[in-house]
Amino acid sequence: MVDRGENLLYRRFVLRVISTRRFWFLLFVSIYGILICSLWKTVRSVLRWQSGVPSVGWPALYASVLLGAVFGVLAMVAMLAATLPAMLITWITILVLLTFAGKPRDLLVLEGKRITKDIGSFACKIMLREGNLIAVACALLSFFLLIHRED
Repeated sequence: MVDRGENLLYRRFVLRVISTRRFWFLLFVSIYGILICSLWKTVRSVLRWQSGVPSVGWPALYASVLLGAVFGVLAMVAMLAATLPAMLITWITILVLLTFAGKPRDLLVLEGKRITKDIGSFACKIMLREGNLIAVACALLSFFLLIHRED
């Protein structure tokens, strides 16, 4: 049976490692690297599958649009996961400041709902804009790389 002291040391070590920004950055980069490699292999398999099609450039276009769309969605999900804690802290800070300003509870609930809607819509607009830019950039880059590879 594991000693309680060893278990406590292990928990402290895991909490210390998880609480560093370096760990989350490396986790984020490694997951993105795995996703990019798997998407690139998917694109190459689509190109191999469509290699019998006589049209020049169209399979590369389809594959690059697929790659760009999937990578854009993944980028938006990653941005949401990264910005969710910041949005939550902002929301809590605003509500605490409104409470200290002397707002009554009924008004505070209404203001909280409005603030939640404003923060969420603003974050979604930014997320969609940035995700679309990443998707287009990824699609264009992969299209030119695939066309260059075919020549």
